[in-house]
Parts: sequence; structure tokens; C-alpha cells
Amino acid sequence: MSTHINAASKGDIAKSVLLPGDPLRAKFIAENFLEGAVCYTDIRNMLGFTGTYKGVPVSVQGTGMGMPSMGIYSWELMTEYGVENLIRIGTAGSFHEDIQIGDIVVGLAASTDSNYIHAFDVPGNYAPCASYELLKKLTAASEETGHAFKAGNIVSCDVFYELSDDWWKRWRSMGVLAVEMEAAALYMNAAYNRVNALAMMTISDHFVTGERATTKQREQEFTKMMELALETAIK
Repeated sequence: MSTHINAASKGDIAKSVLLPGDPLRAKFIAENFLEGAVCYTDIRNMLGFTGTYKGVPVSVQGTGMGMPSMGIYSWELMTEYGVENLIRIGTAGSFHEDIQIGDIVVGLAASTDSNYIHAFDVPGNYAPCASYELLKKLTAASEETGHAFKAGNIVSCDVFYELSDDWWKRWRSMGVLAVEMEAAALYMNAAYNRVNALAMMTISDHFVTGERATTKQREQEFTKMMELALETAIK
């Protein structure tokens, strides 16, 4: 078994898992949305919980920051625990005036500056993309809940503190909506292991206006995204 989620047995984790980067966001979801939630791992304080949402088993697992950390946790969930549907719920920075703080953005595809793909030894470039099956379920969940989202290309970057002030403008010129740090690794792992993955992010930072969400908002107040992900997970 893994050294990262090894407090859990195979039956402890549901077939559908929400993946917040922040383990405290995982705890918040378990305490506020899941019934009968049980913590199945606290290894390295990367908390994981399983409970039920509207009677359906759902798990929520913290993944940490960046593609290496997402790569580890999502891979283990897929290969060692039989997870079939993985939904990233995180934060992102907007590149566009019409995508505001608090908006939900879904990555149809995840461009990246990472070399994560080298592990799969493909003979060229690869375009990581979301699962169409989960995207259909998300669309239905959005219509039912009234929680709107915007979808398109996002970019998963390895570096948080870029040295160039206008680096993001080059991604925006190619129609990229927002930046985050995990989706591309999740999509690649899912493609290789033939499971479903979807990344949705609430906008917490705005590169055009300079606006930023507070730490409390990042941890606890992005509830529309959480509800939308949970409704998608149980369909």
C-alpha cells in the first residue's frame, strides 16, 4: 500500500472523490456537507474523509499544492483504492475582466508549463482534458442548482511566484481563462488509468484588477463550487 494514504483500507474510500488542495477545506466539506463523515487518513495532516451526500457515498481528500502533490494523491486513489471519479475543487487566478472573484471556472483542457508528461513517455506533446462523462453530469447539476460556471482552457503552472510581470498575458492571448497548479497532472493520471477527472476552481485572484479573496473565503466560503461538485459526484 501507499505511504501517503496508508491509514485507509480499500473500502474506506468512495468511488467518487472531491479533491481540494487545502486539507482544511476537506475538513470543512466533511463537517458541513457530508453525513456520517469519518476521517480515513490524517497522514502528513493531508486529511481524507468519507461520508454520504443525499444518501450516496462520497469522499473528500486533500491533495496539497502543485502537480507533484496532486500527482501522488490522485494516482494512489486511482490505482490503490479504485476511485473512478475525481473532481478537483480549488482556486484559480482569472486572466479576463469578465471572469470575476467568486466565479466558477471549469477546465475543459489544462495547458501547462510542467514536464509532468515525461513520466508517460509519449512521443510528442499531449493535451490533458476533462472527462466528458463528468462534464455532462456537471452541466446537469448546474442546471438543477442554478450554480453557473464558465468553461474553457486553463493553465497549470509549476511556479507560483513568476519573475515576469506580464507572463500571464501570453496565456490570455491564446484564450486561456485562468491559472492554477494541479489540473494538468490530475487529467494526465486519469487518462492513463482510464478513469474520469474534472477540475473546477473558484476565482480567488484577478490578474487584471489585482483583487484577491481573503484566506477565510478560500477555506470556507466557496460553497457554491462545493455544492456543484457534490451534485456532480452523485449523478
